[in-house]
This record gives sequence, structure tokens and C-alpha cells, in this order.
Amino acid sequence: MAQTTCSLLALSAASMIIPATLYSILDSSDQHGKTESILWHSRGTAIMLLILYALYLCFQLRTHKNLFSEGSGGTSSLDEGGDDPESVMNPWSAAAVLVAVTVVISFCAVYLVGSIDSIAKDAHTSKSFIGLILIPIIGNAAEHATACVMAIRNKMDLATGVAIGSSIQIALLVTPLLVVLGWAINVPMGLNFNIFETVIFAVSVLVVTATVQDGKSNYLEGAMLVGLYIIIALTFWAIPTGVLGKVTG
Repeated sequence: MAQTTCSLLALSAASMIIPATLYSILDSSDQHGKTESILWHSRGTAIMLLILYALYLCFQLRTHKNLFSEGSGGTSSLDEGGDDPESVMNPWSAAAVLVAVTVVISFCAVYLVGSIDSIAKDAHTSKSFIGLILIPIIGNAAEHATACVMAIRNKMDLATGVAIGSSIQIALLVTPLLVVLGWAINVPMGLNFNIFETVIFAVSVLVVTATVQDGKSNYLEGAMLVGLYIIIALTFWAIPTGVLGKVTG
């Protein structure tokens, strides 16, 4: 399973590197044509990424689900806490809870985004650091805890899947879906991130892939990953607000 997730991470990195490279070689004198080329390329790439993500779900949940259940030893991690039967919500209750939670989260997101400017000013830090470092690590705290618990129980495949799964979901589902939705409502959204962000992401994928592709780990590899994260965090801390918006491919 680790090799599959690493391959998907590499694919997501390619989907960012190629548009940034394409943008850098297009004729800068024709800015409109350059933007249109990137948009069409991004939309085609987004559709392909969505198809590949759907195939990944089919691969994981139907055709090769045994590969993704071996890491958990054939039992769910929630079943080890006791012999009580698992409680299951009926579909209507689950749908109602999902809708309610989605509405609450949407309001929280609006207030969070609106408070970033004042927080960045009071804390004397950049909005890039808050948006790319603090919010992701706090928002994914539950996944981080789950991955640590699975690793402590020596279920490395499951821990790897939890740790990397959200990154794959963002790169192969959420981001391309936003591009397609922007296309549908006539709002130009592309996959052309600036060179700095693209390099940071590509380096992160390279290090993570080299570290976890064998499905094993030790304290030194963990320290290297934490060290890389701290280096990236310090980099975004040092970037003044507004600089990344001026850097293009």
C-alpha cells in the first residue's frame, strides 16, 4: 500500500510541476494567450486527476481491497478497545449530521479566514505561515493522532495511509474539483502555482516517497521528516506577507 500512495503523491507533484514549467516557457508578451493556455491545460489535467482518483477508490475499495486491509491485521483499529458491538447510524441520521456539521464548519471557515489578517498583524508573522503551516497542522490534528496510534501498534501501512491519504485527497480530488467548478461558473482557476510553492511541494514529496515507500520506518527517518517540516515552516515564517502572490512561474 505504501508504494501505491507514494506513486499517487508523485503524480500529484507532476500535476503541479508541469503547469509551472509550461507557464515559464510560454511567450510572456501575450499574457492573455498565456493565461488561456494554462487554463485549458489545467482543466484537462483536473479532469484526468479526478478520473485517476476515482480509479484509485475503485482499486482501494473493490478490486484490491485486500491490499489495504492487510496492514490492519484483518481487524478494525476501533475493535481492539473492547468487545462491545459497534454502533452504526442509519443513513438518514448520518446525512442529517453531515449537513449540520457542514453548515457549522462553513461558518467557522468564514470567520477563520476573516480573522487571518488581524492575527498575522498581531503576531508579526506572514499570512503564508498561518495558512500553509498553522491551519493545516491544527485542522488535521485528529489524523495526526490516529497515525501515531497506528504506528505505535505497529500497523505501518495503516499509519502511512492515514498520514498521506489526506494529501492525496487534496491533490487529486479537492484541487482539481475546484478547477472544474471554477470552469463551470466561469471563474478562472488553474493549477499554475508559483515556482516557490511548487518546489517546496516537489521536495516534500521526494523526501516522503524515499522514506516511506518500503512500508517501514525508524526514529531517524521520522526525525528527518520532522526536520524537513520545520525547515519548510521556518521558510514560510521568513516570507513577508504578499511576496508569494507576486512570484509567478
